[in-house]
Amino acid sequence: MKRETHAVYVISVAAEIAGVHPQTLRIYERRGLLQPARTSGGNRRYSNADIQRLQRIAELAEMGMNLEGIRQVLELESEVVRLSNEVVRLHQELAQAITDTGRRGRYELVPLRQAIAVFGKKPSIFEEEE
Repeated sequence: MKRETHAVYVISVAAEIAGVHPQTLRIYERRGLLQPARTSGGNRRYSNADIQRLQRIAELAEMGMNLEGIRQVLELESEVVRLSNEVVRLHQELAQAITDTGRRGRYELVPLRQAIAVFGKKPSIFEEEE
């Protein structure tokens, strides 16, 4: 497990590190802003990633955002990260495809000639031909 996501802090320690009251963490969890890990006994455990998220929540709250606004910003930031990772992955796939195409050589590509045919309107039996 990555160190950032390894849940080790109890609620009181996480609250102290983040500079908030433990009840605030419970509120954030109820509002969907935070999802700490749980022990088999049901106790919350917070990771370094959770602490960083708490600090981001505090930054947004200091800017005057309400909890719903903060939740939406966090979702959008998460989506930006996901999309950025996808762009990186697609760039890598494209680079690999270009490399693979270059290895195969140009001899596999066959030019195709196309002609454009223009069809005139066929006169109706009811129309007079000129």
